[in-house]
Amino acid sequence: MDKRLYRRPVVLPSVVFYVFGLLTFFYPVAANAADQPVEKVRIAYSGISGSQTAIWVAYEQGFFRKNGLDVELIYIEGAPLVVQTLVSGDVTAAAVSGAAVIQSNLQGSGVVMTAGFLNTLDYKLMVSKDITQPDHLKGKSLAVSRFGSSSDFATRYALETYGLVPGKDVTLVQIGSQPERFAALASGRIQGALIAIPVTAKAKKAGFNTLADLQMLGLEYPQNGLAVTQGLIKSKPALVRNMTKAFVEAIHYFKTHRKETLAIYRKYLKTDDMEALEETYEAVGLNLVPEKPYPTMKGIRIVLKEMASKNPKAEAATPDQFVDLTFIRELDKSGFIDRLYKAQPVVASREDAGSSPASPVIKEKPKPAPVKEAASIALGASSLPQTYTVTAGDTLSRLAFRFYGASHKWPQIHQANADTLKNPNYLYIGQQLLIPPDGKRGG
Repeated sequence: MDKRLYRRPVVLPSVVFYVFGLLTFFYPVAANAADQPVEKVRIAYSGISGSQTAIWVAYEQGFFRKNGLDVELIYIEGAPLVVQTLVSGDVTAAAVSGAAVIQSNLQGSGVVMTAGFLNTLDYKLMVSKDITQPDHLKGKSLAVSRFGSSSDFATRYALETYGLVPGKDVTLVQIGSQPERFAALASGRIQGALIAIPVTAKAKKAGFNTLADLQMLGLEYPQNGLAVTQGLIKSKPALVRNMTKAFVEAIHYFKTHRKETLAIYRKYLKTDDMEALEETYEAVGLNLVPEKPYPTMKGIRIVLKEMASKNPKAEAATPDQFVDLTFIRELDKSGFIDRLYKAQPVVASREDAGSSPASPVIKEKPKPAPVKEAASIALGASSLPQTYTVTAGDTLSRLAFRFYGASHKWPQIHQANADTLKNPNYLYIGQQLLIPPDGKRGG
């Protein structure tokens, strides 16, 4: 070989020290990752909806592995079957409906919830075009998947909330799965059904009205959470702790990373419909999944009340026997969760940000205004009185804060609409409310 064509690489002393410095800086991180034992676990989930956001993001963005877990995700249709698989030991943990956990626990399985990812039902009551208020449902038929299911419970809850008697004022029909219920609605076989996000976007495009949003009705329900056996908690508490931490970090991630989360939704929901993906992200990911994922004790109490008529054990049970809050409390009390959100606030919704999903805007948590200045932040107060159309998520207290700068002034709105607003707690989408001028009392 011609020696002119080859030169031995020359490493300058400054380069050596630079590389050494980088290795020294990153060594603790690398060492920790290498030294941390990775444990293989199988985690099941029971549905293809936004309620599963936490488990998909934790897997896709590496939060499981970051916390020492080599996770295999397994999709099993139907919450009862998922819980059976958990009890048998075929899976380590499950993201599953709390109702299935409670039913299994009452039978002595020892399954409990350690976190709550969705503490209400992400259903919206979609109805025919000619139905614009709850009274119009009288004499009509609504679809449920099957009697005794979560859709049946939620439908009855919504009807009773609006003063309608299921089976008397409104006929309930067992139709089957959500696609089948939507098909029955589209064909005119029934006049309404509870549809979960993101199928709601498809229903809107088809011209159906959104009459109610279950979250507007104050319903707490353990729709989805992390379930494990008490045996696993006793034998491997560190494993449960690491899983819980991975989920908490995943929740923070998807609340602060719109674009990446939409890509994950596209993969798991198997749709390129951006309107449906956006609705899932904003309505479920941003608004319904809690930053501190405690299971809902009130929701568990509601499920027990629902089961009590058929299971005497449910009547005597208390919510605390179906949960173990050890791990989420540890993360909360240590300040770990608060530090996550202090470092990076959640992403604004499109309504808040006024921007495209490709350019997420960070939404700073507002500082509370002094009482004397609260009225100055009210929107549209100078144009009162005015007529307001109720949208998803509205409550009288929120409207009072919006127009008067003080949420406790909601009785003023209620009194101005006493003839049409029978119960101040239950609004319906599309409802017309008169917003009167601020009477200034209690300001």
